Amino acid sequence: MSQKKDKNDFNRKNSGGRSTGMGRVEKPEAMRRPARRWEKAPEREAGVICGKNPVLEALRSGRTLNKVLAAAGQEPGFLRQVRELCREKHVPFLQVERSALAVYPENHGVVALAAPFAYAEVDDILAAAAAKGEPPLLVVLAGVEDPHNLGAVLRTVEGVGAHGVIIAKHGAAPLNETAARVAAGAAEYVPVARVSSIATVLDELKQKGLWVCGTHQEGAQTLWQTDLSGPLAVVLGSEGRGLPPLVAKKCDFMVQIPMRGQINSFNVSVSCAMVLGEVLRQRQGC
Repeated sequence: MSQKKDKNDFNRKNSGGRSTGMGRVEKPEAMRRPARRWEKAPEREAGVICGKNPVLEALRSGRTLNKVLAAAGQEPGFLRQVRELCREKHVPFLQVERSALAVYPENHGVVALAAPFAYAEVDDILAAAAAKGEPPLLVVLAGVEDPHNLGAVLRTVEGVGAHGVIIAKHGAAPLNETAARVAAGAAEYVPVARVSSIATVLDELKQKGLWVCGTHQEGAQTLWQTDLSGPLAVVLGSEGRGLPPLVAKKCDFMVQIPMRGQINSFNVSVSCAMVLGEVLRQRQGC
């Protein structure tokens, strides 16, 4: 027992931590691995909208907002624009001290308090595309865990006029405050469906006439050699792991995005922009 006690004393003195009493040393707080940004305390699902563009788009879209808070010292033209929109939409507007917004990270001086975003149904997304007389174009995210990437994808989807995004209920980035802020207002316009099984929903989309396109650097054809003009679901995986094997098996075909550099893949949001940009080019006959 004395040897064990001496060993614990040595560990405690030389590690800066405290002994657990079992020969192990608990690291002090400063030495522990910091949590990744999306591993911290769960965020509300976009119930708080931060930043100038996201707040303006939330007002313009007609989304139900409880109030808008703006810090003193904002650009007069911006404050006037927000006030007018709040008056038009019957949303309470309050000008507050900047310190009052400190509880909202990355608030950029303006915050809108709203109800959480409502997730859409896949059938509703397809119905909206049919109502426009357009072949459906969906983005399916398989294993994308960072809400920053989800937000960037939403911005691209809105920019090219795609009809919606599908994410998994478990193990995937939710539509939270971070995603909405990065989307810079696009989250107000792009429907997001959350499903229990990505593989199952791909089968359902194929039964409804959509082609399922995956991305892989060993795809048989390049992005520019592939006909992407018809009803399409573009499936994107995480940067590190790519597409899960079961999801990859559900794809009708794989395309590769040519690269000339030393790294072997693009960020998922960049890949999304490149694929959807080519779809838009083909659909417009350019």
